[in-house]
Amino acid sequence: MKIIEENYVNWEDQSLHQDVPSITPYLIPDKQVAPIILVIPGGGYGHRAYHEGEPVAKWLNQNGIHACVLRYQVAPISKQETIAQAQQAIQLIKKKKKDWSMNDQNKVGVLGFSAGGHLAAVVSNHYTESGGYSSRPDFQILCYPVITMGEFTHEGSKANLLGKNPNQQLIDQYSCEKIVHEDTPPTFIWSTANDQSVLSLNSLKYTEALQRCHIPYELHIYQDGRHGLGLAEEHPNTMDWKNACIRWLTAFITESEED
Repeated sequence: MKIIEENYVNWEDQSLHQDVPSITPYLIPDKQVAPIILVIPGGGYGHRAYHEGEPVAKWLNQNGIHACVLRYQVAPISKQETIAQAQQAIQLIKKKKKDWSMNDQNKVGVLGFSAGGHLAAVVSNHYTESGGYSSRPDFQILCYPVITMGEFTHEGSKANLLGKNPNQQLIDQYSCEKIVHEDTPPTFIWSTANDQSVLSLNSLKYTEALQRCHIPYELHIYQDGRHGLGLAEEHPNTMDWKNACIRWLTAFITESEED
């Protein structure tokens, strides 16, 4: 199933299992050269969290960054289909850059929350090619992500993605700390120490793998904050992730332009 572009998505009324996968662009008028970020909401691969979609895209716009929100299908859709939808979304954004009066200077990244962070990490390590466009993002931003399908996983995400009682080969295949390689893109990642749903050990596992492969990354583990904070507007200390993320992204873009 191919990804389509929509101008508006009514998130509040959408069906979980009968909707069409799509991207909704949030573009900044008269700003050509700026990053474009594919926002991937979480929801344990069982639903999609509104507060991790459109509000995040609007926050990115406020910081001079173009955004597209991915509406991907969830369980009982197959894992291969879900991943393909995210890969196709990245390719579609790259293809549409010309229509959006952009050029190759516009870096394309992914930003995912929770299970959406897992999906972002998967597509940051597994790529496809179609029509001359690679699905590899230029950078990844992972927010309290589900990383592993092994010990310390989020059981709901694991069950929705892999089904009941997956074998070890399948667990390893979808444990993102096991699929990092030398071409994995630079990474910004954050979580909270007292997140009881998706333990911060997930983030630590991933950054350990990034370190071993010499991939640039920045990691923040904040002391306080429940799971699913999104923009964390009600948590003064944890909401600093947004400032840290923008600083990191600005530095990444500057370094890319100098290379």
